Parts: sequence; structure tokens; C-alpha cells
Amino acid sequence: MVGGGEGAFIGAVHRMAAALDGDWDVVAGAFSTDGGRNARTGELLGLEPQRVYPSLDALIARERSLPSDQRIDALAIVTPNHLHAPMAIAALDAGFHVFCEKPMAMSVVEAEAIAAAKASGCRFALAFTYSGYPLIEEARARVARGDFGAIRLVQVEYLQGWLSRAIDTDGNKQAEWRTDPARAGLGGCLGDIGTHAFQLAEHVSGLSVHSVSADLTTHVEGRRLDDDVSALLRFEGGARGVLKASQVAAGEENGLRLRIHGERGGLDWAQMEPNTLTLRWLDRPAEIVRTGGPGLHDGVAALTRTPAGHPEGYIEAFANLYRAFAAAIRGDDDRWCPGVTDGLRTMRFIEAVIANAGSDQKWTLVTPGENE
Repeated sequence: MVGGGEGAFIGAVHRMAAALDGDWDVVAGAFSTDGGRNARTGELLGLEPQRVYPSLDALIARERSLPSDQRIDALAIVTPNHLHAPMAIAALDAGFHVFCEKPMAMSVVEAEAIAAAKASGCRFALAFTYSGYPLIEEARARVARGDFGAIRLVQVEYLQGWLSRAIDTDGNKQAEWRTDPARAGLGGCLGDIGTHAFQLAEHVSGLSVHSVSADLTTHVEGRRLDDDVSALLRFEGGARGVLKASQVAAGEENGLRLRIHGERGGLDWAQMEPNTLTLRWLDRPAEIVRTGGPGLHDGVAALTRTPAGHPEGYIEAFANLYRAFAAAIRGDDDRWCPGVTDGLRTMRFIEAVIANAGSDQKWTLVTPGENE
């Protein structure tokens, strides 16, 4: 692991998720540029001192020199956004698989460079955690099967309230780097949680966004990046959508919600109640589908670890991605895991939203590339 040292949030989440099914062990890391914090993190994790490195370059150099059965298999990148691309490319070029935090990079150009490095044959996965929930897979399968008919409407929102005040200027490290263009990239709220909403909308609907009409707002005075996003979406095939992401919705926690409607009915799923999927029909009563319950598609049960009624949540969804990543490395391609295609799509979405919001143009294309 690179990043994720003492006091960091997401690094600990990655480690818990990776360990849940026994597929992964953390055996080496460069957790912080602060030597003391780096060493303390390694000690806390029980690592050999010689495998707690001062930098990624040092990690790659020594790990490559070890016998193949002793060196790391993969690198987890849990740093601020500006380091994702250079670190991913370095690891892929060195022959290590990569599991990276989102967004994929700082720009489409950087994302394409990662895609080119992946051509070496190594695996690359992205932490679009919410796509790991069992009922998201159930929803995706029902849409793909045609249960709702041709899809007409896709509505996705992700509402948080934690940046409603200027905590990014009051010493909150998580807020401070996420609102710094040099480390977060072109988008603030857009890159941090808007990408989650966009990826989920495309993944479950099975449709690609063709063009966007967007508005970016910065509500907190002095903040350098957006903290509120609204976008109208036009999908290939004629479906229409709405995406709303905000980090200044005071009082909200992690209000990610997805609704999709077709000719005959639709679905409704919310991340804060992830074990329930509501199906609504034009000509019959609504249905409730539950994680671990009857009526689920083949393969969805494999994403659930406890009997029905025992709540599963964020860590388990994250663990499903790490389990799929391990399976892919072992050669089992049946399990889906978000990767280069999702990363490139979300980066193109970010750039299209920013271009549209900064112009008088009504619609801006989300142009697909060769890897999509």
C-alpha cells in the first residue's frame, strides 16, 4: 500500500476490505512521507521494518529484487488524486497489479496513460465501492434482462453535508486536500462523489451517457473547487437522466440514491439502506427484494456473507471488489470489477461537465475513446 498512514481514513477501509475474505495480506508499504508516521503505521500492521519504505520508488526497487514468491503481487494506491497516475504507471510498468482509489487520475490524458501502461498485462482496478453492493448487482442484472423494458429515466443523487462550513481552511486534512486543485484535480465535489454517482448510473443502466448539460457551484466563500453539482444527462438510445451531487447539503450523511425507470416499471436503491431494493410496476403492486433473500439472480448470493437480516454494508461491498480483483489476477474473469473503462468514462464525464458549466453551450458530448 502507498498512502493510508496513521490518521488517514480510506487506507484503513481498504485494509479491512482486502482482509475480509482472506485473499490479501498487507506485507509492505510506503504509508506516509512523514518518517515517524510511516514507521508507526508499519509497526501497527505488524510489518517487517525493512518492508516499510520511505517512498514508492524505494518500494518498487526492493520488491522487484525479491524472488517472485516473496515480492508483493499488487499495489493499493490510497493517496490524494494527483499521485494516482504516476504511481499507477510506475507500478504497472514494474509488473505489479494495481488497485487504485478514484478518480482514476487528474485528467483524461493521465487516465489514458494508465490504460496504456495496463497493456503490459497487469490488472488495474478502481475503488468504485458502491458497485460492490449485492443489490446493485441484482439491479444491474434485472435491467440487463429487460424486466423494465426500454430504459427511459435514470436519476442518481449523492448528497453529503460535511463541507457545509469552511473546514478545509480550519485544519481538516481530509477536506483540505479535496478542495485543493493541485491535489484533487479539476473537480471538487464533482471528482470526489460525482464520479461515484455517474459510474453507478452507467453501470446499472447498462447505458452510456452521450452528453451533459451541467451547473457547477461553489457555495462556501473562498473555496477553490466546486462543492455542488447538477447535471442533465442524455444517454445513448434516448434515455434521459439527472445527476445531483453535493457536499454542502447540510445534515446529509452519505445519501447516494439511484432510481431507474423503463416502459413497464423501475427500481429504487439507497446506499444508506443497501439491503433493500424496491421494484415498482406500472400494472401491479410494488415489490421489495432483500439481500440474501429469495428471488435473486445467480451470482448475487456469492456477494453476501451473512444470512438474510444480518446487515451488510460498506466494508462488505468494498471487500467484494477486492475479492473480484484477486479472482481476476488468478485468471477467473467471470467476476466483474471496476477498472480502466470505468475510470476513463468518469474522467471524460468530469471534463465534459467542467467544459459545459464554463460555457454558454447547452450540451457537451462525453466523447468515448478507443478503450471504451
